[in-house]
Amino acid sequence: MRLVRARHAGHEFEARLEGTLLVPTDGSPKLPLHRAELLAPVQQGKIVCIGLNYFEHARELGMTVPEEPQIFFKPSSAVIGPGESIILPKASSRVDFEGELAVVIGRACRRLRPEEVPEHVLGLCCANDVTARDLQRRDGLYARAKGFDTFAPLGPWIETAYPAPDDVALQTRVNGNVRQKSRTRDMIWSPWQLVAFISECMTLLPGDVILTGTPPGIGPLAPGDRVEVSIDGVGTLSNTVAAETALKQ
Repeated sequence: MRLVRARHAGHEFEARLEGTLLVPTDGSPKLPLHRAELLAPVQQGKIVCIGLNYFEHARELGMTVPEEPQIFFKPSSAVIGPGESIILPKASSRVDFEGELAVVIGRACRRLRPEEVPEHVLGLCCANDVTARDLQRRDGLYARAKGFDTFAPLGPWIETAYPAPDDVALQTRVNGNVRQKSRTRDMIWSPWQLVAFISECMTLLPGDVILTGTPPGIGPLAPGDRVEVSIDGVGTLSNTVAAETALKQ
């Protein structure tokens, strides 16, 4: 089952996607998908991210493979949905795409074992951990580089009938050209291991999202680009790229 958030005639609602029909959870009439705008499938909650979870990605950045998962956060204000534009901020001269598998929490949990994780997961979706690479290197930290508005595209839906996440194919394309191509079996820590690890230090709540790391092949985005993150059995998240316009006085 695919769970979505959508907008139609100024009204935002949650729905199931059944073929090409949206079935609102509030009992409203069904609506053809093409008549609505899909929004980010989650609106609030923690976005917990993992850095350097593929051996080859660590090597391409010239960084040491960590002994434990590296946790950082993105603000909920960074979230955008499918079809929305990633805005390149004036503060950065290089903004990179990072296609990732995202895990959406469905039940509150704490101190889980990896085998207990699935019963607390709502589903999977596609994500793009957009990063101002020059600011990341300058700051030595992740908060500013990864926290700009529009730097957390999610979607296009939450797939609840998801494939086993420890071996699914992930691909990122920019303007139709394949830039990242990998499988989650190449992760250092599997998605369920990551959720269990994070739950050791913090309570995970319904609607929280775990970004599980990006494979090698990251690269810069430019105004006018279209970036697509595809995960087999989950879906394809597509976003355009635009330059930041002059700030209003």
